[in-house]
Amino acid sequence: MSFSPPTTVLIIGSGVFGLSTAEALSRRPSFASTTITVVDRGSGGGEGDENDFPARDAASIDSSRIIRADYADSAYAALADEAQTFWRGTTKPADRCSDEDYIGGGGRYTESGLIVVADGSDTVDADRCSGKTQKNGMYYVRESWANVQALAAQDPSLGPKLHELSDAEAIRAAVGTGGTTGDWGYLNAASGWADAAASMAWLLHRVQATGRVRFVRGKVASLEAKNDRVVGVCLENGQTLTADLTVVATGAWTESLVAGDLGENRSLTGTLTATGQVIGYVPLVSDDEHAKVASMPVVLNLTTGLFVIPPAKDSRELKVARHAYGYINPSKEAGPSTPFTHLDDPDLAIPVEGAADLRRALRQMVPLPGLADRPFTRTRICWYTDTPTGDFLVDYHPDMQGLFVATGGSGHAFKFLPVIGDKVVDCVEGQRPEAFAEKWAWRTAAAADKGAPSWSTVVTEDGSRGDRPGRLLREELAKEEVA
Repeated sequence: MSFSPPTTVLIIGSGVFGLSTAEALSRRPSFASTTITVVDRGSGGGEGDENDFPARDAASIDSSRIIRADYADSAYAALADEAQTFWRGTTKPADRCSDEDYIGGGGRYTESGLIVVADGSDTVDADRCSGKTQKNGMYYVRESWANVQALAAQDPSLGPKLHELSDAEAIRAAVGTGGTTGDWGYLNAASGWADAAASMAWLLHRVQATGRVRFVRGKVASLEAKNDRVVGVCLENGQTLTADLTVVATGAWTESLVAGDLGENRSLTGTLTATGQVIGYVPLVSDDEHAKVASMPVVLNLTTGLFVIPPAKDSRELKVARHAYGYINPSKEAGPSTPFTHLDDPDLAIPVEGAADLRRALRQMVPLPGLADRPFTRTRICWYTDTPTGDFLVDYHPDMQGLFVATGGSGHAFKFLPVIGDKVVDCVEGQRPEAFAEKWAWRTAAAADKGAPSWSTVVTEDGSRGDRPGRLLREELAKEEVA
């Protein structure tokens, strides 16, 4: 079928998927006559705060995110490799950025190198309940190693930057802090990290500069539907925004929005869920400490999920976090898991269990005297939009016209910021990239799972998650000590 561009497009959410899609639409010739609107709830700032997109508790607003092509899945490895050319500034089409101004410029991207490791063997584990085999951290690391080597075969400059780390002592030498973690892995000196908040601000400025996109601050209360067509949204203040095409790009808030508006058989229950991940920032008290950690690579253990990202040159905080199954926060027994953030409770701190695990990571990876025992300067619960396989969801709703969903970042979407918008618009036009034809397609929950809440049925099993599934946030917050 031929594609006919809609007259109006409404994008809900201005995070990675939403803002990049708005930017891509503003450049795409086929949408030259399309009116583009982005609506986001913001952070409660004044109407004149044009930079309050996305809200400050969005997953994309943070000091740093890992930028890597180190994936166990070859399709994502190739796409991330493409995105890295923009982070590095080696790809600069005239209509997107100049030599002086590109997404990774101005200190937004640092190629620190990345150590990827895991514990134990490379065999797959047996699932606790079903007995089926599932991928583990070592599986992920070895597949990732194979994929970056394949990329190096196409790019001779990458090969010398890849170094196998065959044991704990080799890992210790590569980390450079005196610490170590994992039994086997590798160093990819061509990976690194980006200042996430600054990168989002850079992209927001570019979108605003086009004059093509209208930004509306407001919390979406519901989707507006007529029969089998979504025609826009209703905001909490009663305002209605209409559009020929509504794009839901609301991250961890997606299931809560879609589940309540279109009926049980049209919801996303059982296909994605919101999970909370712990992040902590520990102070660096001297220039000597800063120098010791500023030169280290990112260190990521895909068995425990624990990782450390070095600080920027002007920062005196070290970030430590956990990429895990995460906490779930159902609003009621059978309701969807919903994010609970520092905007909901300014005094919100991470559970003691999570804090203890982050300190374990610091003791292992950065064993500087006293560092792991210092009070955190701040902590945060970062909300993922998890899918069972870790694949994104980028597709039209199967039986509601006028509704397109772009979400399911599963904790790894940010690195694709320079390219994911164009891929989303390709999908809108009916030209989904071949490598993601099935991966990004609309999913239907298994029949056996119908009626069950998504947080009890959706667990990301791509081999990259640490800790254990099923932790309830409200229970963990109530604990005063680690069991």
